[in-house]
Amino acid sequence: MPTLLNRIWVAFILVGFIAAVVQLLQGDLEIFTRVLTGLFDTAKTGFDISLGLVGVMSLWLGIMKIGERGGLIQLFGRALNPFFRRIFPDIPAGHPASGSIVMNVSANILGLDNAATPLGLKAMSELQELNPQKDTASNPMIMFLVLNTAGITLIPTSVIAIRQSLAIKQGLIGFNAADIFLPTLLATFVSFCAGLIAVAIWQRINLFCRPVLLFFAAFGGLMGGLYAWLGALPAERMTQMIGLLGSGLIVAIIVLFVAVAAWRGIDAYESFVDGAKEGFSVAVQIIPYLIAMLVAISVFRTTGGMDYLIAGIRNLVLALGLNDDFVPALPVGLMKTLSGSGARGLMVDVMTTHGVDSFPGKLAAIIQGSTETTFYVLAVYFGSVNISKTRYALACGLIADAVGLVGAIVIAYWFYH
Repeated sequence: MPTLLNRIWVAFILVGFIAAVVQLLQGDLEIFTRVLTGLFDTAKTGFDISLGLVGVMSLWLGIMKIGERGGLIQLFGRALNPFFRRIFPDIPAGHPASGSIVMNVSANILGLDNAATPLGLKAMSELQELNPQKDTASNPMIMFLVLNTAGITLIPTSVIAIRQSLAIKQGLIGFNAADIFLPTLLATFVSFCAGLIAVAIWQRINLFCRPVLLFFAAFGGLMGGLYAWLGALPAERMTQMIGLLGSGLIVAIIVLFVAVAAWRGIDAYESFVDGAKEGFSVAVQIIPYLIAMLVAISVFRTTGGMDYLIAGIRNLVLALGLNDDFVPALPVGLMKTLSGSGARGLMVDVMTTHGVDSFPGKLAAIIQGSTETTFYVLAVYFGSVNISKTRYALACGLIADAVGLVGAIVIAYWFYH
């Protein structure tokens, strides 16, 4: 029986082909040339992305192996065990997967995508060890994937950097590129809660318990303290402190893992090499899954399927008598579920067309900083452990995306309109 991913993959291609035929009938004789070029370019991009991950994944899985043998990964897992025991009831206490999940979530919170991906793949590999049906996503895998697609991002570092660069090009003086910090934080928190609640309902997990409520209270306090500290700084100083915070924490973790391993008499070098070997094999295994998803997205995007969708949404919004100022930024949110680089390009296009300090420009930045590439994460994470039956993972991920997108729009109107 065809899987959900198969249906989506086929739908992208067929809908894209229909859109291409419509454009051909309207006189666009170059449409299929662009589609074919896009297919070849995307296939190469998918291969390059996978190979580009080899070095990063080898580094981080090597560091994780040192931390695992030194006992720190298990320590991280035990520290958050009360919370994870509630949302991951099928993971045994003290299992290495708990520590890997903590590290992945921490990297996502800091906006360190390059670090988060290999750590997430390591967690998926460890969750697969607990999975009784190797071709079917387990409950912990689904919860972990959805929390990744809806993960909280405290610091949208790359978005702030892009806004600052565009502001300079547009001649804006005294522009605060980090003024989307709090709206982005609130929007991503909405998305995270939506994903967590959706999976919890599906898996019948009770979230109204002390560990979960304490976790959210602590996170709320952390958000308030971080904003109070960073919000008072000038934009340039805030950017510097954000970079220092992210890079400093990661370097500190690496040094801590190595130091503890040396103190306990563990061969850190051999541990690193063993973990790095795993990183190489996982990166190579990702290639076919990633290319398959990217080429389908390329057809849908190149043939104008996304343009037709946006036009339909605008007409619906106007028919309902609603303000349509948010519509120019909507493609960023819709594309983000499909392609991170595509969404980034659309964000830059919105900021260039409407202005980096305009309402659509700010909304595009908030959406880019608070949403995740659900299809990419699903394809890469499940592909790395050969999961073909994803069950309700995509449905919950898209619920989190939809709620997060609506939340970002409402929050942007609240702050800027």
